[in-house]
Amino acid sequence: MNSSDNDYDFLAGALPAFISEAREQVAAIEQWLLELEADPNDRDHLDALFRSAHTIKGSAGLFGLETLVDFTHHIETLLDHLRDGQLQLDAGLSSLLLACNDQILALVDEAGGGTQDDIEHQTRRQDLVQRLQAAMAPLQTQAPLPTPGHPDQQPPPTEKQASGRWFLTARFGTECFRNGMDPLSILSYLGTRCDIVAVASDRGMVPGLEQLDPESCHYGIELALQAQDPQAAIDDAFSFAREDCALHLIPPEAPTSRFIELLDECTDQPRLGQLLVSVGAITDAQLLQGLKAQADVRAGQADHPGPRIGEILQAQTGLATEVLDAAVKKQQRPRDPADDQRYLRVHADRLDAVINLLGELVIAAAGAELVARQTRNSALIEANQQVGALIEEIRNGTLQLRMVPIGETFSRFRRVVRDTAAELGKDVALEIAGGDTELDKSMVEKIADPLMHLVRNGLDHGLESPAERLAAGKPGQGRLELSAHHESGSILIRIRDDGRGIHRQRVLQRAWDRGLVPRDLVPPDKDILQLIFEPGFSTAEQVTNLSGRGVGMDVVRKNIESLRGQVTLDSEEGLGTTIDIRLPLTLAIIDGFLVSVGASKFVLPLDTVVEVIERRGPAEGLEPSTDPASMDHRGRYCMRLRGELLPVVNLRRLYGLESDPPARISVVVVQAGHRRYGIEVDQLLGQQQTVIKPLGRMFRTLRGISGSSILGSGEVALIVDVLSLGALAASALARPTHASEASPRPPLAATS
Repeated sequence: MNSSDNDYDFLAGALPAFISEAREQVAAIEQWLLELEADPNDRDHLDALFRSAHTIKGSAGLFGLETLVDFTHHIETLLDHLRDGQLQLDAGLSSLLLACNDQILALVDEAGGGTQDDIEHQTRRQDLVQRLQAAMAPLQTQAPLPTPGHPDQQPPPTEKQASGRWFLTARFGTECFRNGMDPLSILSYLGTRCDIVAVASDRGMVPGLEQLDPESCHYGIELALQAQDPQAAIDDAFSFAREDCALHLIPPEAPTSRFIELLDECTDQPRLGQLLVSVGAITDAQLLQGLKAQADVRAGQADHPGPRIGEILQAQTGLATEVLDAAVKKQQRPRDPADDQRYLRVHADRLDAVINLLGELVIAAAGAELVARQTRNSALIEANQQVGALIEEIRNGTLQLRMVPIGETFSRFRRVVRDTAAELGKDVALEIAGGDTELDKSMVEKIADPLMHLVRNGLDHGLESPAERLAAGKPGQGRLELSAHHESGSILIRIRDDGRGIHRQRVLQRAWDRGLVPRDLVPPDKDILQLIFEPGFSTAEQVTNLSGRGVGMDVVRKNIESLRGQVTLDSEEGLGTTIDIRLPLTLAIIDGFLVSVGASKFVLPLDTVVEVIERRGPAEGLEPSTDPASMDHRGRYCMRLRGELLPVVNLRRLYGLESDPPARISVVVVQAGHRRYGIEVDQLLGQQQTVIKPLGRMFRTLRGISGSSILGSGEVALIVDVLSLGALAASALARPTHASEASPRPPLAATS
């Protein structure tokens, strides 16, 4: 196989990594542009924009993606003018750059084999290039920048260039070329911003011929500059190469303390001379001269080692004794291992496989613990407990690998809100809170589409136009808030707007017309709002490209419930709408509270359990309010707990379990969102880790159950969905109870 085949194989193998990183850069560009609309002169964001575009362009060049390189070059040029202050970012220019960013993404997808560059895309790209050139047209009449290396084109020295000399050392990283950086282009641009008086290359960075890699950068340089403020020029020239370059700038007549400070900060060097050069205390040429002088002395005095290099450099350059001593001390210091944070990309399927194996390990450990307890061997029981504790630590650490901040998903909606509001002629401010709240990565991916639909629906239906808001006495700019936080062992995602709210009578009328509700029935307000999630329901007067076809809200609820979540809606006419989405933290393994009803086992998520109360005679603060006869066919009734009614669900009657109730009945009080309710069970079997297994197709519609788990004994336990079961229990509060007609029911007392 020849070298060209090897190069092709290398590029083909590296292409997926480029596609992934380029998409991340595209997302970053969009984020910077949207944030710049609030502060167009933010220099850090402008530099980040230019750096991202330049990275895409340089990396695309390595793979021969000339179309992407050419198109990104126009964007890079315009961004450079923005950084120099020659152009001002406004709404029109921001929209143009966002459209160009979409085209970059299309070209990246094409490189990955996802799309085809058809005539429509080419025409669109040509139009964007013309618009970019038109935006830069006023700058064409300005004088071109001087080109370094041509004295006849250099402007006369200015007062800024006449100030003292500054000393700059630049050491480019070995990955510089692979990251699309060109050191010579950077230095050429630096020459347009300040006067380069002297240049010396660091030949010591070049390895021997046998170790030389032609694709790696081994370039270091030392420059003497004249400028009043060279820091700005250096920041501009090296802004997109900071991660691949080590820079040290020494001002004129730098104090000794400055060199000592740099020596303390710099990385360990194997030789004294390299240490002094790296901080700018001496030049590379002075080091070479000193080494030559040392070699000459040793050649003339073969029986004498000759003076040390530090002494020679001090004599030749006037190096301060304090600086030399600091360099010697730094050289002799033991080298510490690097403590840099490193990241490893792991395919999600591999991580899922590890989590599945961990689930099987949890089940096996539970079985081993059961056997150990049956043998009553204390040593074996203790050993199994230690194994169980280690498995729990592994479980927590492994599941943490899948946790990602939801803020990245929230940030995507900045563009959605901006473009959709502009299309609808509305002025909307998006507020994001709790972006650092972590959620399982698979869940973040699956919740993105439902969130997208809810946000677009709020923009279209919820928020009014500026004229309507002003007429209603509101600010002309609407407000849409996305927030997330932990609550009761779950994640609460909230979408809130200050729009027109939901007209309940209109919703009810549409439900009557579609036959969803009998015409002689008026449900409670909260039930009327939930009708919006019925299939085919819509209150839009006309169909738009955003909504009005009655498709979407039912799918939103279905997708959220498939994640064992729940969506609720609250609204006040004229004030706004709030949509709450509650999701579990993870989909794989949970801490469970095992209970039994007859021969059946159930698992309650431990973080939802509040307390346990059981029937054992009268107790203060607890009194009966219902009779078994008042329990409906679904096992629902109400009891009085500490002066308040508590809805209770009897699992035996709800699921038709054939077993006789025991003499002592326990009620587990659980927290489901903002409500509490009780679950009647026969026995409390304690806490254990629970591996969640999906239900079979036959049982997926079973209300109140979200999954199953295999116990250590081999039995199957059903995992209770406290949210959906809580909605069923809450309806018991609306049922009339007649305590006067009921026989006394034994009271319940709190036990834990």
